[in-house]
Amino acid sequence: MANQRIGYVRVSSLNQNPERQLDGIKLDKVFTDKASARNTNRPQLQAALNHIRSGDTLIVHSMDRLARNVEDMVKLVREMNDRGVSVNSLRRI
Repeated sequence: MANQRIGYVRVSSLNQNPERQLDGIKLDKVFTDKASARNTNRPQLQAALNHIRSGDTLIVHSMDRLARNVEDMVKLVREMNDRGVSVNSLRRI
């Protein structure tokens, strides 16, 4: 299926509720990690990156859900953009 809207949700602890991050947003598929953003080696982030295709949009609640530091965030976004994938953060800085 082309031009999918893929959600990525990350919470740092098991106590946090991941449901609120993309609540009410129409998505074709959602990947959820319950892990620190210490690095980008998170199972569901990697699954999302393997799933997305050119024309798709990756949607996150905020960019800090994608990466903890600017270097990792820029690298991830650049790699996705190079593949023809858009990244959309619901929360503006």
